[in-house]
Amino acid sequence: MNRRDAALALLALWASPGSGLAQQAGKVWRIGVLSQSDRPATGYFTRAFGRGMRELGYIEGRNLQIDLRVADGKIERLPALAAELVALKPDVLVSFANAGPLALQKATATIPIVMTSATDPVANGLVKSLAQPGGNITGFTTLNADLSPKRLELLREIVPRISTVAVLLHPASPANRAILESLQAAAQGYGMKILPLMTQTLAEIEDAFGLMAAQNAHALIVPSDPLFSQHGVRLGALSVKYRLPSMAADRRYVEAGCLASYGSSLADMYQRAAEYVDKIFKGARPGDLPVERPTKFELVINLKTARALGLAIPQTLLQRADEVVQ
Repeated sequence: MNRRDAALALLALWASPGSGLAQQAGKVWRIGVLSQSDRPATGYFTRAFGRGMRELGYIEGRNLQIDLRVADGKIERLPALAAELVALKPDVLVSFANAGPLALQKATATIPIVMTSATDPVANGLVKSLAQPGGNITGFTTLNADLSPKRLELLREIVPRISTVAVLLHPASPANRAILESLQAAAQGYGMKILPLMTQTLAEIEDAFGLMAAQNAHALIVPSDPLFSQHGVRLGALSVKYRLPSMAADRRYVEAGCLASYGSSLADMYQRAAEYVDKIFKGARPGDLPVERPTKFELVINLKTARALGLAIPQTLLQRADEVVQ
């Protein structure tokens, strides 16, 4: 190739719509992110999602702009925040859990929406089916309700003789029914009782622990919810105070002091959400992209909490754990 041909080839590469050079010289893509959680939980999402976008060649300040709105655990703020983001006319909207995507769904039927950790998007009316979402929404589901029986099974391994297990629930969560039904079905098979407790403030969470003690609960299950993650440290402290082994939905609770967690890897799903955003940028329609189930699950155990509770975690369980917090 002579010098003239090389120059022409370089020019063609620069002009090619799919080239990295074209991305740098062309459009600045805009993403609106809606978080129902508090700032620390939101940071957990944005770090993983941002890492995924960078690996695909999207750099904030160069070819990417991210507009973030945070509800700080106040679900009632979501509709107004969703409207703010829609007014900015982003190329894609991103949100995690259930309430965020539902607020965005009501705010727009045209802008593509990528949900990153919805519990049951079909039952919640976000998509028609996992295989063929239809509409303007796609993304990832955590299958939280489906994993509840597994969390109960793991609790039985840690504390074999439990007969009553409490479960914290948020009244506004659309996942409550599925979680409770799956837990009660699993508990019936073990001859156990599930004690559901509805809480929507920190004060009610604290009162719930008194009810657990009064009802002779032996352990606690904590589903994923912005309210609970916001008060994870307090939940961990109360679990130790009332000597209740706690099994939570994801590792954030264990890092805050709860005993253990089992669930889909949120960091993995948040990072993979960037792949769907990239596909939509390149012309894919959300309704044609199947909602993906988790591919990575993790068991995390807090040995410091176990010692405070006077529990000896079975060695077989420690060997299966993805991480043990000392």
